[in-house]
Amino acid sequence: MDAQRPTLADVARLAGVSASTASLAFSGTGPVSEATRARVHAAADELRYAGPDPRARSLRRGRSGIVGVVIEERVRDAFRDPIKIAILDGLSEQLGEMDAGLLLLTDEGDGGVGMRDASMDAVVLIGCSPRLEDSIATLRQRGIPLVAIEGNPSEGVLTISLDNREATRRVAEHLRELGHERVAVVTLPLDRERTRGSLSLERERASTADTTLGRLAGARDVYPSIGGLVAAGSSVQEGTLAATALLDVPLAERPTAIIAQSDLLAAGVIRAAEELGIEVPNELSVVGFDGARVEGLWPYDLTTMVQPAVEKGRASGRVIREMLAGGHPEPVAFTSTFHLGNTTAPPRSAG
Repeated sequence: MDAQRPTLADVARLAGVSASTASLAFSGTGPVSEATRARVHAAADELRYAGPDPRARSLRRGRSGIVGVVIEERVRDAFRDPIKIAILDGLSEQLGEMDAGLLLLTDEGDGGVGMRDASMDAVVLIGCSPRLEDSIATLRQRGIPLVAIEGNPSEGVLTISLDNREATRRVAEHLRELGHERVAVVTLPLDRERTRGSLSLERERASTADTTLGRLAGARDVYPSIGGLVAAGSSVQEGTLAATALLDVPLAERPTAIIAQSDLLAAGVIRAAEELGIEVPNELSVVGFDGARVEGLWPYDLTTMVQPAVEKGRASGRVIREMLAGGHPEPVAFTSTFHLGNTTAPPRSAG
């Protein structure tokens, strides 16, 4: 089959040009007249030649033209998360300018097979995952550029960071200013198994989930003894499950405000409150994190911290381009912006 496949040399002979001229005609560069370019493409059409083999081009460049992206969950779940989509949009925008493609990998316990064996020029790790350290250990052995979007700085890994602690402290201070004292938190996963359950110091100490821990530290800066529940992921369903457990209790034990570590979780908290007949914000204040557009949240305008997700993706693409060009870019740090919506109010006891 391969022996019968037409080659660039066959196209050049039929078009009556040299192989180098035919190559330039396909690449769109170099001093090739429009008439010659049209003749080459006509010959290619006649021979059913689709263009130069991208594998051969990769060998000549010494690169695969692929950047891996390690995500923490199954692809279908990641594509339901507007923040993941925004990060990927920003990343692909930058990589498109260098004619590179994206390869999505998961760290769901496949032993890192794809990370060990896939042909990649660089890797971006989206650092909400409790498995981030394992992923870094696997990839560092390959000696390719690594960029982590969030996560603690690590040797050989360039970090795109976000002010998770400071941002969460800001929304917690907002709740304190309103007069809330009984406040609970619904967190992102703490362990690699994404185990649901009560928040405990033992689980926190054993965790390597940097984003979760950073946002939790910000809440504890304002409410040192805050408790709550750990979700199995960032989704409306997980927020509903956690909030139902927190709210379906006697009134005296019920929190008057909940800090959710993502907007999807916050939307689930609001859904649980509605199902239990608890009015938001008059009986329960809810804050989130991300600034994501969540379908079905109307008429609520969520009070949240807005993070520059697209810019985080763009920044990771820019530093990868610089690293592949032999440069040594600096880490990039982003800050979040407070957005006051209509999901927070003083507790009823505070008038």
